[in-house]
Amino acid sequence: MILALLLSGCSDNPLAGSDDAPAPDTKPEAGIVRLTTAEIQSGEIAVRSVTIGDFRVHRDFPATVAPNHHATAQITALVRGRVLEVYADFGQEVKAGEVLAVMYSGELGMAQSSYLKSGARLYVTEQAFERAKTLLEEKVIALAELQRRKGEMLSVRAERQEAQNRLRLLGMTDDQIDRLSRDQKVRSNISITAPFNGRIIFRNLTKGEVVEVTHHLFTIADLSEVWVLANIPEKDIPFIRKSERTDGDRNVEVRLNAYPEEVFHGKVTYVGDVLDVATRTMNLRIELPNRDHLLKPEMYATVRLYSQPTRGVLVVPENAIQRDRERHFVFVQLDSHTFEARDVKLGDSNGNQVAIVEGLREGEQVVTNGGFILKSELMGEDL
Repeated sequence: MILALLLSGCSDNPLAGSDDAPAPDTKPEAGIVRLTTAEIQSGEIAVRSVTIGDFRVHRDFPATVAPNHHATAQITALVRGRVLEVYADFGQEVKAGEVLAVMYSGELGMAQSSYLKSGARLYVTEQAFERAKTLLEEKVIALAELQRRKGEMLSVRAERQEAQNRLRLLGMTDDQIDRLSRDQKVRSNISITAPFNGRIIFRNLTKGEVVEVTHHLFTIADLSEVWVLANIPEKDIPFIRKSERTDGDRNVEVRLNAYPEEVFHGKVTYVGDVLDVATRTMNLRIELPNRDHLLKPEMYATVRLYSQPTRGVLVVPENAIQRDRERHFVFVQLDSHTFEARDVKLGDSNGNQVAIVEGLREGEQVVTNGGFILKSELMGEDL
């Protein structure tokens, strides 16, 4: 059998020095493995000191990238009409106020006409009321006639306001309504505009198509920031709530299949209060900057959430732990040629390090590489 020992970590090499092999006629002790220097070197065994430090664990959850719903707009048709022109396409970047499409609507033209007619009637009734006030002062008409004309004026004024509100419901802005009042020209074309800067992630209209009220035309999303949505199993809820209260966005990592070498950092902004009855999971939302637009909606992701660090924890590398059924043990270096298989009680693991509850002391040297060779020797002795 070919075995060897190399040192890693910051500790001094305790195996350097004696090249003497253990006496071949020595009766092996239970749990003790002795190797020659040649066996140690060829086995590439490495050791590291047991340390005490800060320790934190993490949990990984599958997730999906979604647009920021607070910066997403679904543009619908507010009035029945026919599409005259379409200027925006799927995936296009648009600016606030940019025209996406133009529609012709007879309903809008009728609404504008009603607005102008009510304005004309309002002008007539207001002039009639002003004349009535003068005639009353000259005692040409009675008070009842003045009151009648005032009532007509107020009624037409309400009609005017109702017609104006109708134009707003059909998508006209106050500036457009003011222009209509000034030039008295009915325009039946409707411009569909972008409400803010963003990217078109949905388009559902073509030139010449007749669209109905509430027809979904476009979806625009500002993808400079995206959401990562995950479902957290019931058993992990206490952990997630603890992670949510940690400070700084370095406690949340997002990894995507498209960019396996990159780690994105975000922050938890929502933890659900109600479990899904069918899946027994809770909703989790993470907000993530997307400055280079690498993150696309519907991408699959993995969310990693870290707990708060626990101070003063005795830890060893994960690869130092040996397992045999329900038993957990490590190989502790006693001298340059001798290793002891020592049972340990494990705490939490974060994938790289394991917390040790019992069985080790700070500063002891444990084998972190080549442990399988020592385990083979140990199992052979046990037989």
